[in-house]
Amino acid sequence: MGIILDTFRRASSHWKNSVFLTYFMEISFWLSQTLFLFYILYRVNAGELRFYVFVACLLGFATYQALAASSYKKMLEHMIQIALSIYRFFAKVIHALFVTPVVFVFSLFFSAIAYTIQVLFIILVTIGKIIFAPFKWVIMLIYRLLPEIIKKYLHKIAGFYSTMKNICKKWLKYIKFKRR
Repeated sequence: MGIILDTFRRASSHWKNSVFLTYFMEISFWLSQTLFLFYILYRVNAGELRFYVFVACLLGFATYQALAASSYKKMLEHMIQIALSIYRFFAKVIHALFVTPVVFVFSLFFSAIAYTIQVLFIILVTIGKIIFAPFKWVIMLIYRLLPEIIKKYLHKIAGFYSTMKNICKKWLKYIKFKRR
């Protein structure tokens, strides 16, 4: 019974954060141990419960606590470390054999899609430049035919536009810096 109690105490640290689970596990543990003990006593003594049987159980538990508890706890920790090492090994093997190839295939697939979209975008931009080149030529020709006064006015508008654009950029930088 002492070995089972030490094993339970070692495992109980995993559910200490949940009060409900702690009470449930404690009650379940002690009920199962009580039922197991009374079942063994019933099978051995044919249902007779004597005082010396309880004294023998307590003496056995005390002997275990005095002589074997520390060595069992060390052995239990060692066994847990071995089990964790085996678990970590198999987790790494499964990750290396199954997860990594799947991630690689998906990343390759998405890279191919991104590359295809990039190539299509470049083709569309080139086609757009080819289609709009005659319009640009016509606009440039019309601009050259404009009188100088209108050209100066357009330059003023362009200068005002770039000034406003720079002011907006400065305000955005100021707002971004202010938030930090």
